[in-house]
Amino acid sequence: MSDTRLSFKQMCARFDVTPRTLRYYEYIELLSPTREGRSRFYGPRETARMTLILRGRRFGFSLEEIRQWLLMYEEQGTKPQFEIFREYADRQLDALRAQRAELDETIDDLTELRDEVARSLD
Repeated sequence: MSDTRLSFKQMCARFDVTPRTLRYYEYIELLSPTREGRSRFYGPRETARMTLILRGRRFGFSLEEIRQWLLMYEEQGTKPQFEIFREYADRQLDALRAQRAELDETIDDLTELRDEVARSLD
């Protein structure tokens, strides 16, 4: 990873997030940019964390789970962090599979209803 720093505006653009989102992630201590006067700068550590935060959100993890997971690395290292990630991932995979089953059922019901309506129009 390069040693270049990103400004607040560059960080928003790079990760396609709003300034409000970035400020919130700082507020809840997911990110800790360096400050020079009123300017904020994000180094490799913060950009890596932002990548993990957004990936975690995409997978459906809560911000608190992500915060705890990132904190675990700092306090206990990689192995405990991976162990807790496996627990989070197993739970989330179960939830996603249940959602997929519900969606499949809803799609089937809607398809059947649409077909019935189409037949009645013929």
